[in-house]
Amino acid sequence: MQLTINRIDTRYVLDNEGGGPWLTFIHQLGGDHSVWDQMAGYFRERFTVLRYDLRGHGDTTVSTDAFSIDDLADDLAELLDRVGAPSTHVVGLSIGGMIAQTFAANHADRVDSLTVVGAPAFIPDDARPTFAQRAAHAREHGTTSLADATLERWMTPDFRKAHPEVVEQIGETIARTPAEGFARAAEAVSRFDMRDKLRNIDARTLVIAGEHDSGTPPAASKVIADTVPGARFETLDAAHLSPVEQSQRFSALLDSFLRNPI
Repeated sequence: MQLTINRIDTRYVLDNEGGGPWLTFIHQLGGDHSVWDQMAGYFRERFTVLRYDLRGHGDTTVSTDAFSIDDLADDLAELLDRVGAPSTHVVGLSIGGMIAQTFAANHADRVDSLTVVGAPAFIPDDARPTFAQRAAHAREHGTTSLADATLERWMTPDFRKAHPEVVEQIGETIARTPAEGFARAAEAVSRFDMRDKLRNIDARTLVIAGEHDSGTPPAASKVIADTVPGARFETLDAAHLSPVEQSQRFSALLDSFLRNPI
């Protein structure tokens, strides 16, 4: 399904077999909504599950202007308005976790709970050039050239060896991401900093980190849990894509969090 959100033609997928509370999943940089396929299948009997493609990813058009993570959070707010969701549980992975934090701070009345996966509270000054370099590389060489190195960071060697079909699918998604869409999102990531806002988040919060995530080490994610009042912190035996690599444990952890509001 397609809607024009803040002048961007946006692809979204709605699974509402259960007709229950809204549950929104936000994907990673260089990904699309399909990374959440397994989670949608697990939760759609009890929740109204919303997935969508970020600007310049999947089947959502590329923004002609630069944007920030705040702009991407506003995209989500507009999408929720358009599909009739007054509030939602929000689960974000990587850049999706940055958007989820920002959404919880900027649109607090729309958040039933917050789950941040494989995302930091901020991008350190010494790491910002890395994202600028990835943006420049994508523009010059295309996103296919980024796939192999990205897959090595995103999944552990054992998982890549045992599940080549999953690795291939995710690699194809990276390669299909428009270079300019990837680049503009990477530049938005480079400017991300939530440190001044985290203490104001009052939504129930779960933070999940991959024990082997070299891009966003657990310590970087734990800053969120240590700052948001009452937040819970968990680690999984995975690299960056813990919902894929440890799908059963991830779904059980998220299910327990959603079922137990206290």
